[in-house]
Amino acid sequence: MVTHSAETAQVLFGLDAAWFAGTLFVLTYLLIMIERINRAIVALLAAGLMILGGVLTQEAAIRGIDFNTIGLLTGMMMIIAITKESGVFQYLAIWSAKKVRGDPWGVLVMLVLVTAVLSALLDNVTTVLLIAPVTLLITEELKVSAYPYLFAEIFASNIGGTATLIGDPPNIMIGSAVGLSFNDFLINLGPVVALILPVTLIPIYFIWGRGLKTTDENRQRVMDIPEAEAITDKRLLWQSLLVLALVVTGFVLAHEIDKQPATIAMSGAALLLLLHNLPHHITEQSHKVHKTCGEVEWITIFFFIGLFIVVYGLESTGVLEVLAHEVLDLTGGDPAVTAISIIWVSAIASAIVDNIPFVATMIPLIENMAPTLGGADQLIPLWWSLALGSCLGGNGSLIGASANLIVAGFAERAGQPIRFMPFMLMAFPLMLLSIVIASGYVYLRYL
Repeated sequence: MVTHSAETAQVLFGLDAAWFAGTLFVLTYLLIMIERINRAIVALLAAGLMILGGVLTQEAAIRGIDFNTIGLLTGMMMIIAITKESGVFQYLAIWSAKKVRGDPWGVLVMLVLVTAVLSALLDNVTTVLLIAPVTLLITEELKVSAYPYLFAEIFASNIGGTATLIGDPPNIMIGSAVGLSFNDFLINLGPVVALILPVTLIPIYFIWGRGLKTTDENRQRVMDIPEAEAITDKRLLWQSLLVLALVVTGFVLAHEIDKQPATIAMSGAALLLLLHNLPHHITEQSHKVHKTCGEVEWITIFFFIGLFIVVYGLESTGVLEVLAHEVLDLTGGDPAVTAISIIWVSAIASAIVDNIPFVATMIPLIENMAPTLGGADQLIPLWWSLALGSCLGGNGSLIGASANLIVAGFAERAGQPIRFMPFMLMAFPLMLLSIVIASGYVYLRYL
């Protein structure tokens, strides 16, 4: 029987709270999947209906928002918005292409490595925003198809983002909900990411790599691109690198200094805003701060806020608790079967729908399994399974992760479109390969 939380008020027209919340949740999911209305509008409207319909009070809805996730995302977006003005990311991409002397396959491998590392240290959406345009420039000079490069970068961004707390939004949500630190993610997921990335490059080499050929003249054109000119503001470069180093150090030492990731990211953003604006007149400062705040992906932020309220409304009616028991009945309460099931279900679901709403639903579902499995400590393998499945599963289709759609947008504008079905026919089997490796890793290390 579904139990009603004390936080829920009287539901509209005397309807059953669980049915109201469940129906609203399913409709929200369907509208997000159909993509006819912007997902932030859908999530905020559904959140409003959860409160207006009486499933939640406004106070309860605010408690349902994970402000640690919101603060961490906003802070990192502001830091990256300022840092990219220095040109450092473009410098890195051109420098890496020149390190392999413009060899087409070597350039692909280097861009994949740069994408994976930056996705782990910044976040994968920002990384592809910065790397994709440079990739198109380099492939144009080499006179080779950009498709294999962009395809490989989509995979690298989602694989690299899996390795850390800040690399991919699902990890931010899991880390914040469970109290897992930057170090926890790096130590537990870093090793399997380091294995999956090179293994993924092997099929890419056999599909496209052997056919990537160019002339010495084209390679020389890449060697002639002046990477130093990419750096447009040296002072800002050093300020940004200093703040990024402090923020990453803060993430690593978060447990020792007893500070949440959102505090560290927002403090870093405030410090970089100060350094960036201090030499300018107050009027110019207002203009620059406005520009930085405009670079924050507010659609994503408000999508998260609405989604947290919708999922919390569903959780407060007891529906997710019932579902958790159903899942445990199916897996016989076996921790190993449950963990591996979560990896595979997460991966396939994340390929079909955006992994963010899926993870938002799964977090309270897994939390409700704690009493049956023997306490919160027994859930740790399940959290790693959810992180691996949802982040790596994003590679399964073009709509699996935000980074994929951003790369597809750049490709379309460059006249080399990435189509849904051709991408999925290549990407889905490669994604399943990474999930097989992840399943083996979770089983051997934790189960």
